[in-house]
Amino acid sequence: MKPTNPVFTGLATTVFETMSRMAIAADAINLGQGFPDVDGPEDVRRAAADALMAGPNQYPPMLGLPDLRRAVAEHEKRFYDLDIDWTSEVMVTSGATEALADTLMALLEPGDEVILIEPLYDCYLPLVKRAGGIPVRVRVTPPDWRLDIPVFRAAFTENTKAVLLNNPMNPAGKVFSDEELCEIAAMCREYDVFAICDEVYEHLLFDGRRHRPLMSYPGMRDRSVKIGSAGKTFSLTGWKVGYITASPKLLDPIAKAHQFVTFTTPPNLQKAVAYGLGKEDGYFTGLAAEMQDKRDRIVKGLKEIGFGVLPCEGTYFATCDITPLKLSGGDVEVCKRMVEEGGVAAVPVSAFYIADAPADFIRFCFCKRDEVIDAALERLSEWVGKTVV
Repeated sequence: MKPTNPVFTGLATTVFETMSRMAIAADAINLGQGFPDVDGPEDVRRAAADALMAGPNQYPPMLGLPDLRRAVAEHEKRFYDLDIDWTSEVMVTSGATEALADTLMALLEPGDEVILIEPLYDCYLPLVKRAGGIPVRVRVTPPDWRLDIPVFRAAFTENTKAVLLNNPMNPAGKVFSDEELCEIAAMCREYDVFAICDEVYEHLLFDGRRHRPLMSYPGMRDRSVKIGSAGKTFSLTGWKVGYITASPKLLDPIAKAHQFVTFTTPPNLQKAVAYGLGKEDGYFTGLAAEMQDKRDRIVKGLKEIGFGVLPCEGTYFATCDITPLKLSGGDVEVCKRMVEEGGVAAVPVSAFYIADAPADFIRFCFCKRDEVIDAALERLSEWVGKTVV
């Protein structure tokens, strides 16, 4: 039999799915996969239900319903002072992952180099490779996750086509500084490359930080693709509604890829997300404040147990150094033992690297009910107390 595509053949099941299956089998508390354990705002869900019953439930326009595309453009103006033409610069996708796939397929040609910043979300590598791109790794290193500017500059060549930037960054919980973003923008301009910006956590920044899209930096308006996610903004990850903002020159080929991937996204969900993006500022600030409280709750407990907790400036995730606990084995082994023996699932951070990964860090997801976080901390404290000699 002829071989199948090597990018996906034999590709391991994602670590999120693996740990979730182990959590189910062990009746463990799942702080591994990044999804809230309660649904988002009732009024947004009600808008989806009402739209479903009112119809129509047939194919909406390929680029997305006008209501949602307008709402995305208004959102970009409201929060970032970006002037976006909703008719030619906004497209709705079935989640941010589809948006990434569409963008990479549309902008890359075989042999193009794409700079990826590790640790990285696990879909980036196979999507880049399947589009024919050549991944070029640059790392941000714990504990401060600072971008090494000279190393970043050295990654650019005449073959560089794009930089894929996740800001705020999963799994590191890092928010790129203005200095770092200025440097990224400068290198994109110097080498005339695209910036593919995964900004799904744009409303989940802590301690007074404000998100600034790379698109808003000088010279980046027409070379940036900004990707957002209703799943993260409204705690409705199962809806899989994403959106792309880009100049017409970039959005046109991306839309051509989209039409042959999913073509469209459920119309009732689009209507509900349009409604949600129009909610008052208090919703968005309240979301960040609520998640910051959860971060503080889990960080305090993890530190008391003995984990070395790294800074978390945004997202759903707290990364911990397991070295202080003096547990045997690396992050993968520790996570497996933790779920089987301690009844709590986390994710080994080594899964977010292409190769040569550090093995001393694990990631906890804290977008859970307070009682779930407390129960997990109680189990972890008991397990560590029995395990550490």
